[in-house]
Amino acid sequence: MVLPTIDPLIAGGVVISTALTDAVYVFFTAAVAARRRFAAASWSSVWYLLAAFAVISYTSNWAYVLFAALGSWIGGFLSITALDRASPQRRE
Repeated sequence: MVLPTIDPLIAGGVVISTALTDAVYVFFTAAVAARRRFAAASWSSVWYLLAAFAVISYTSNWAYVLFAALGSWIGGFLSITALDRASPQRRE
């Protein structure tokens, strides 16, 4: 099996953009749950702009999907950590 060539800058960009995309998605969901229309609409537009870079990058090379998954995990983890710090009364 031939492995595809991976550009480290593109891979890093995919990790960062998907981490930010996931973080923005968490904040979007929190805004929707809180019924904050302006914030939800704003987070939603940022979400799609960030997702575009990752999708365009990894559709040209399947190996970047792995970097997208890593970025997604990082973004979800860090954004929930940030939300937990913002509201200390909510603990699992």
